[in-house]
Amino acid sequence: MADDIKPRIRVQNTARKGEVVEVKTLITHPMENGQRKDASGKVVPRMIVNALKVTYNDKPVMDVKLETAVAANPFMAFFVKVEETGTLKFTWTDDEKNSWTAESKIEVA
Repeated sequence: MADDIKPRIRVQNTARKGEVVEVKTLITHPMENGQRKDASGKVVPRMIVNALKVTYNDKPVMDVKLETAVAANPFMAFFVKVEETGTLKFTWTDDEKNSWTAESKIEVA
């Protein structure tokens, strides 16, 4: 798998207790849907990011299953209510069981 696959996170790094913050994440990935043919006419095998798990202080926030219709370089945005200082951890997994993680800390004042 390519070495340039990189998850990215955008979230504010400070918040007030109980504040709802927006979280944005994107992963660069070639995303083959299994329906395209190569120059010789053979089907290019499916290879997509098929899962995203997000935790905050090791507690589940989101568990997403992605299917063939997802775009290359999938982007997700969602909101999370923060009650305490903690770390958002993102784990992306593809069809070959490769996984990439990224973390972002939010300081609650």
